[in-house]
Amino acid sequence: MDTAQIQPIESIGYHVYLNDSLNELVNFVEQGNYSKFFILTDEFTTVHCLPLIEAKLTGKTYDLIEISAGEECKTIDFCIGVWKMLIDFGADRRSLMINLGGGVVTDLGGFAASTFKRGIDFVNVPTTVLSQVDASVGGKTGIDMDSIKNIIGTFTQPKAVFIEQAFLKTLPSREILSGLAEMLKHGLIADAAYWEALKNSDLSIPSTELIAQSVVIKNRIVISDPTEKSHRKALNFGHTVGHAVETWSLDHDEKEHLTHGEAIAIGMICEAWLSVKKNTGLTETELNDTVKVLTRLYPKYEIKESTFPALIELMKKDKKNEGNTINCTLLKAIGTYSINAICTEDELRESLKYYAAL
Repeated sequence: MDTAQIQPIESIGYHVYLNDSLNELVNFVEQGNYSKFFILTDEFTTVHCLPLIEAKLTGKTYDLIEISAGEECKTIDFCIGVWKMLIDFGADRRSLMINLGGGVVTDLGGFAASTFKRGIDFVNVPTTVLSQVDASVGGKTGIDMDSIKNIIGTFTQPKAVFIEQAFLKTLPSREILSGLAEMLKHGLIADAAYWEALKNSDLSIPSTELIAQSVVIKNRIVISDPTEKSHRKALNFGHTVGHAVETWSLDHDEKEHLTHGEAIAIGMICEAWLSVKKNTGLTETELNDTVKVLTRLYPKYEIKESTFPALIELMKKDKKNEGNTINCTLLKAIGTYSINAICTEDELRESLKYYAAL
């Protein structure tokens, strides 16, 4: 597919632009009749990505709000800092926030905008693979609290999303792999042919066509269930275990913690094993295929049995749970999912043992 043929993807009241996206952003700003606009960045996107935006926004005045990079900055304290900057810069209800960055920037920036003066418009310009295929659609905004990911947030749709592949050239390979985990997840839960296409593609920098396919898959699921009452839970495959492992790593790994995608890859291996264990329909052959792909792409992470109780406690705090149960999304087959699968603590411990023994 020629990139120029990729049409804007229509989501819930807005479009995702993948072709000539930065010029589309300029058009959006010019036609929006906003009183002021602000660009939220982190310390890396200020250096590597903002110049591409500035080259397009010639002659337009904006205020820059910069936060530190990293998941540990997705907290209420940083959000308060963004609110204070908006106040200091004189933002009103006719202002626009442009979130230029990865998932931390788009999550926090969307939350800050959706709550400032009861909500101002915002658009997302995702600069990582992860944010392009995951945060670009869905309308989830949020921050972390007490080591629980995304526990505070809103469902608020952006006014538009602008995906530009040029930003991916600024990323280290580890960050590209982090986003690739969500693309692989889309194939595993919803499109076996896409899973096969990913396995047979050059993934050093995923093509715009592959990213577009991921956005289409997620968008289709989100439109069917905007507020995660039923089928949107499919997108949580790998995340019950993965979020717990990611949080543990953030809190305890002093030198280098897991990326989101590395943790979700672990979660997908564990939850694929649980799918076979609980007879959802996934075959041993499909499990082995999944494990082979994920272990080839992602380095092994040591999970000691002594950490299992703490990991289980983190899983109990997952926002998808109801009552005292731990809720997982599992696979019926590659390309098909099963939501609301209740997993016992013993089953989850066994899944962690399975991963640890690989």
